[in-house]
Amino acid sequence: MLCRICPRECGAVRTGTSGLGRCRMPAVPVLARAALHHWEEPPISGTRGSGTIFFSGCSLGCVFCQNEEISHRDFGAPVTLERLKEICDELVAQGAHNINFVNPTHYAHVVRALLEKHPLPVPAVWNSGGYDKVETLRSLEGKISVYLPDLKYLDPRTALRYSDAEDYPQVAVAAIREMVRQTGPCQFDREGLLTRGVIIRHLILPGQVSQAKRVMDWVAGEFPRGTVLFSLMSQYTPWGDLTACPELDRRLRPGEMRAAREYMENLGLDGFTQERTSAREEYTPPFDLTGV
Repeated sequence: MLCRICPRECGAVRTGTSGLGRCRMPAVPVLARAALHHWEEPPISGTRGSGTIFFSGCSLGCVFCQNEEISHRDFGAPVTLERLKEICDELVAQGAHNINFVNPTHYAHVVRALLEKHPLPVPAVWNSGGYDKVETLRSLEGKISVYLPDLKYLDPRTALRYSDAEDYPQVAVAAIREMVRQTGPCQFDREGLLTRGVIIRHLILPGQVSQAKRVMDWVAGEFPRGTVLFSLMSQYTPWGDLTACPELDRRLRPGEMRAAREYMENLGLDGFTQERTSAREEYTPPFDLTGV
């Protein structure tokens, strides 16, 4: 395939064994882990956990990525579509409240084929960095129940410095609008689990509280209350080689999280906040081919 799935639109050749694009992945799915995960937002994890399937590779390439073993170094193993279906079945049998496709942007064609051929008995969750093409998302309409995108930045210069994607703000804003158009307001079952809707995530970066406030202002101004949920995350931990961005080589200060949390409360955004102590190992699971 000549790939134009993601906003990079690099037109790279992706075969069954190799990929020459920004994501570096072949056309077939490469997975690093498939297991129940209990550390998503409460209406995603529930009591039994979310059935997370981690795809390898990434077209975004954030310098601070805590999953860099798979997003930068491409650890993982290729599987067939039929094996991917079996993995979904196994997670459901283990009690997964949903099937959570993590970092699926460059594998939208695989997710679409899977859900067309094998509809799931539980909600399908699209858990992405927010760097998704609207046209690609439209090809998934009716198949994805819950969207879980990041909104990392609204400043192009920051997006260029940290993710090599100056167009990230405009792309992510358009993508989130499309996600909300597809799902409508959040819907829950009797157990309080999200069955349909959008949760917008923002990871506070060191020295970037003003960026967090801009993101929250946009969410509050864009969507009427009750339409989406907002997740303010403080789990940032310095990771990988940050010599080019030394300002990121520290943890969040208590005052940074407090200022962001108070701003969210004053805006009246519905959703979730994580305390600074949530920067723990559980949020970065071991990528060891579990469940693959």
